[in-house]
Amino acid sequence: MAEKGKERDFQAELKEEQDKLREHIKHTIMVISGKGGVGKSTVSANLAYALNSFGKDVGLVDADIHGPTIPKLLGMENVKLNSTPEGKILPAIVPPGLKVISMAFLVPDSDAPIIWRGPMKYNAIKQFLQDAQWGNIEYLIVDLPPGTGDESISIAQLTGADGSIIVTTPQSVALLNSRKAVGFAQKMSIPIIGIIENMSGFICPHCGERVDIFGEGGGERTAEEFGLPFLGRIPLDKKICDGGEAGRPMIIDNDNSDNIDIFKDLAEKVIKFYE
Repeated sequence: MAEKGKERDFQAELKEEQDKLREHIKHTIMVISGKGGVGKSTVSANLAYALNSFGKDVGLVDADIHGPTIPKLLGMENVKLNSTPEGKILPAIVPPGLKVISMAFLVPDSDAPIIWRGPMKYNAIKQFLQDAQWGNIEYLIVDLPPGTGDESISIAQLTGADGSIIVTTPQSVALLNSRKAVGFAQKMSIPIIGIIENMSGFICPHCGERVDIFGEGGGERTAEEFGLPFLGRIPLDKKICDGGEAGRPMIIDNDNSDNIDIFKDLAEKVIKFYE
């Protein structure tokens, strides 16, 4: 009976924390992958910018404690976070108004490993979400670490996330893990906005020919298997890679690339999901 009482107290406390967060953050979207190396952070960063380009107030949390990459992608590697007199974390702001928090902003040496056990990671994530002065934002994009472990569970519980996007690539090993990501979202009762396939064919920068290096159609088949929306294909494009290396996501330059349209289309689908 005592254990059941503790569980009820925990759930009540969680609900209270979620309600506090929802007073300022309308929607929390978890960007999930079942494995690393599928370009989840690239999708998160460009989606955040795309939503911002539609006039939405957007926050972006880099929740990968051990391998934060969002600061590199956004050209914010030397940024350090400040706090209010009350001890609230102030998110860094990247023009034209995207609010960002990452573990990389809090460590003195970007090469130093974060050797933390679960409770310390939980407390850090809780600070990012609940002890930050986000202001009123419509969308909080949370770039999760790979897999379905402690950090992902903590974020799902702390935020009561009301949306998720599964990122995969076409090859079979990635699709196997994307199915696990779908299963995770379903077990955590997080609505799934859909599946997006990254690295979906290589576009030659010289002749424009498309080559399906990792195969094709896997993400769409997985979406059909689970009865989920398929959100589109993002090809292997040198402009996307160059933008990440330069710390300037390609969507900022708005050079009429088809791939900018892909991210804007993704943002439109996210907006429509909540209508």
